[in-house]
Amino acid sequence: MLNLAVLLSGSGTTLQNLIDRIERGKLDARIQIVVSSREGVFGLERAKKHGIPTAAIVRKNFPDARAFSNTIWNAIRAYNVDLAVLAGFMSLLEVPNDFVHRIVNVHPALLPAFGGKGMYGHHVHEAVLAYGAKVTGATVHFVDAEYDHGPVIVQKTVPVLENDTPGTLAERVQAAEREIYPEAIRLIAEGRVRVEGRIVRISTQSL
Repeated sequence: MLNLAVLLSGSGTTLQNLIDRIERGKLDARIQIVVSSREGVFGLERAKKHGIPTAAIVRKNFPDARAFSNTIWNAIRAYNVDLAVLAGFMSLLEVPNDFVHRIVNVHPALLPAFGGKGMYGHHVHEAVLAYGAKVTGATVHFVDAEYDHGPVIVQKTVPVLENDTPGTLAERVQAAEREIYPEAIRLIAEGRVRVEGRIVRISTQSL
């Protein structure tokens, strides 16, 4: 069983998807703690409803990203966490040495296209439509020191339709995210993921 920390900044829909998968026996994991970069968000209430410990660690209360990040990682280290899962976490987070290749994120496009600073939520879908792309999708990747840059674990394509708006496109991309994010976590839990530089190797059986 893989022990998770989930980091969020909002309503926690990704958290709820993981909770639902775990409770249905579709994902062999346990969420040990939920950390929010904002107080009073609904994601914290979702966690409390399921008896999951929570912490609100607010960025503006810290002088810089390093102090903010250190506080988060110290809170997570208090639990037996194997993998940190970013679930709509909207603050820059430094990656400590003991969490290299132990942090994952999902991005609403096919990286490296439409990624980088400022490219989140509807900004991504607006850029996809403005560019005239015919396909987009979702990417689960390991987190490193740059925005949307770490090695890619899983991707799923989504067609861009002629009459799409950012909202309609977002719905289909979010459906892909709900499918591939727990799938990537499952592969890691089964010991099937190996990182070689920028390449993620996925074996057919546990390593």
